[in-house]
Amino acid sequence: MKLCIFPVKTSENLNKIIVEKKNKKYAKSFSAAGFSERVIFLPHCMRNIEKCKAKEMGSYYLCMKCGACKAGDISKKAEELGYKAVYILKGGKAVEKLSSEIKPRAVLGVACFFEGVQGMELSEKRKMAVQFVPLTKDGCVATDVDLEEVFKVMSK
Repeated sequence: MKLCIFPVKTSENLNKIIVEKKNKKYAKSFSAAGFSERVIFLPHCMRNIEKCKAKEMGSYYLCMKCGACKAGDISKKAEELGYKAVYILKGGKAVEKLSSEIKPRAVLGVACFFEGVQGMELSEKRKMAVQFVPLTKDGCVATDVDLEEVFKVMSK
C-alpha cells in the first residue's frame, strides 16, 4: 500500500466548479461590504517584470500604476471606487499574513484556479466575503486576466 505524503493538486475542472459555487455563495455578502472594507489580491506573475515600477514591501508589491501591466489598471479602478488596498502578492502565504494584519471584510482575488481555491478557503475560515476572478492565461510569468470581468466584480 502506497501512502500519499503530499496533497495531490485538484483537477482544474473541479477547481472551476468550486470557484463557481463559492462565488455564488459569497456574492451578496461581498456586495454588502463597502468598498473601503475590501481589498484586492493580485498575483505577482501578472507583473511585467522588465518594466514594473512596483515597490517591494516584504511579502507583496505595492503597485505604482506605471502602466506596464493590468495591475495598474486594477489599482486605478480600486482607487476610484475607494477600495482599502490592492496588493500584488509574491505567493499564497501572503494571503494569510495580510488577512491577519489588515482584517478586510471582503476580498477580491485574482489568480490561477489552484491558488484561487486555496485563497477562497482561507477567506472563508477568516469569515471574509470572497470573490474570485481566474486568470485567462496562467503559468508563473506573464499571466493575464480579463479586465472587464475584474471591473465588473469590483463594482458590485
